Amino acid sequence: MADGNAKPVRKIEGQKTLLGRTMHAIGYDEIHDEFVVPQQFAQAILTFRGGASGEEPPLRVIQGSKTRLEAPDRVALDPVHNEIYVPEGDAVLVYDREAKGDVAPIRVIEGPNAGGGASAVAVDPINNLVIVAGGGGPGGGRGGGTSFLIFDRTASGNTKPKLVVSGPRSLGGPFTIYPPKKLILATNRPVGEALSGTVSYLGIWSYERDGDHPPLWRIGGPNGIFEMPRGVTLDVKNKSIIASDKRLNSVLTFHFPDMF
Repeated sequence: MADGNAKPVRKIEGQKTLLGRTMHAIGYDEIHDEFVVPQQFAQAILTFRGGASGEEPPLRVIQGSKTRLEAPDRVALDPVHNEIYVPEGDAVLVYDREAKGDVAPIRVIEGPNAGGGASAVAVDPINNLVIVAGGGGPGGGRGGGTSFLIFDRTASGNTKPKLVVSGPRSLGGPFTIYPPKKLILATNRPVGEALSGTVSYLGIWSYERDGDHPPLWRIGGPNGIFEMPRGVTLDVKNKSIIASDKRLNSVLTFHFPDMF
């Protein structure tokens, strides 16, 4: 319920945390009450207890030459099946949730048939699917933007996606999903010629439909408040969408019962 210039109730910081100067993603495991953070500079994945506070070290660290981690930027969790997913270059690396040390992935999605430029990933344990944002962000994918590639959850190797949501009408950046209705929620902002004339917004697409289609809903906020939207997550209990904006240096919450 924080609002305005609110102070944090806890901070996790300091040398023992092994965190770097900037963390681009965080994933929360509500079943095991843990959260996971990718550490780009150390080529590592850090897992903390949910109630971590202050200069507290991670419970587990995945790091080493066998991991194939080079510059991990995003992370997704599947607490139902005890797995961690990390997009890394042209591949998606999958680890056991309890893995630590120099361990190899238990599965890897990669190859020419699997697409390329994996920038973010989300796991749908209800429908047994993995959704991968490819194309390297706005302006880089097929049709001028990000493509969302949908795979079976246990896909491995050079596997073709089951379907692809892509094209200039379905651009997306960092994203989350709502598995009960097979929805993708992605932030969008004008970048380059491919997005000329557009404004920043949060778009919601179906991943039951293949190909290029416009969002089912567009959320721009009051007076088009979004300037540089980045992360997005859901508060399902309160039927709300939460998104961050880098330029506003803010977190915005929208009550949106129609989607739920």
